[in-house]
Amino acid sequence: MPELPEVEVTRRGLAPQLAGRVISAVEVREPRLRWPVPQAVRKLAGRTVRAVLRRGKYLLVDCGDGHLILHLGMSGSLRVLRLRDPRRFGAVLWTKDAVHAHPLLANLGIEPLSRALDPARLYALTRKHRAPIKQFLMDGRRIVGVGNIYASESLFRAGIDPRTPANRLSLARCARLAKAIKDILRAAIRAGGSSLRDYVGANGEHGEAQSRHRVYEREGQLCRSCGAKIRRLVQGQRNEFRFSSSLFASGASPPAGGRIRSHRRRGSRSRARALPR
Repeated sequence: MPELPEVEVTRRGLAPQLAGRVISAVEVREPRLRWPVPQAVRKLAGRTVRAVLRRGKYLLVDCGDGHLILHLGMSGSLRVLRLRDPRRFGAVLWTKDAVHAHPLLANLGIEPLSRALDPARLYALTRKHRAPIKQFLMDGRRIVGVGNIYASESLFRAGIDPRTPANRLSLARCARLAKAIKDILRAAIRAGGSSLRDYVGANGEHGEAQSRHRVYEREGQLCRSCGAKIRRLVQGQRNEFRFSSSLFASGASPPAGGRIRSHRRRGSRSRARALPR
């Protein structure tokens, strides 16, 4: 799934091409996305695009009297407002109300590249959460835009075991992690995002961030820090993290032995069809 860097790369590619342009026509070839494309989207012809913004993994196209809300889903790519989404987990929606009050956006957490994510804020956010820190980072209600790829890379950079309960992180480790998240995301944006499968930028070019990954999808390869083989750790039923012995080089300690359990919400396998209330 495209994460924050891929969505931001797409935004930066689209913004200069669309700002100030008038929408001449709208064609919806496949309305059956994660949520059905509303009829209002088909009536956007004649509106002028004022700006292309981003909130978490969502692109927001400001048309003056409303916003087009776009999500790339699992396999989407966007080129000059032409959404290609083979797996149809993306979204194309329209709202005339305050866009940040939309049900998809209202409860999103802090932007990781903003000043709001600092050591003290991250430390405060983690105090009441016993979930593994990787799952905490991937919860968009806390911090937006960080998925499996960049949570894995950030935790490795910070030297923190992904199984560590979030509320056991010290302020010092929160400082390392906040810096790692920002550094990893910014580097990925500069590299054009990670093109692991379907993702391409707004210019049609593949990103190169995947060539710089230290752990993600590098199982069996040699660690670029210590030379040991990258091993795979399965968390829950879906999440994975690849790591090597150098994860603990900064002084972090692996948790005690025993099986690490994580819980999934009931119905997490089902495909959402109704907007959150």
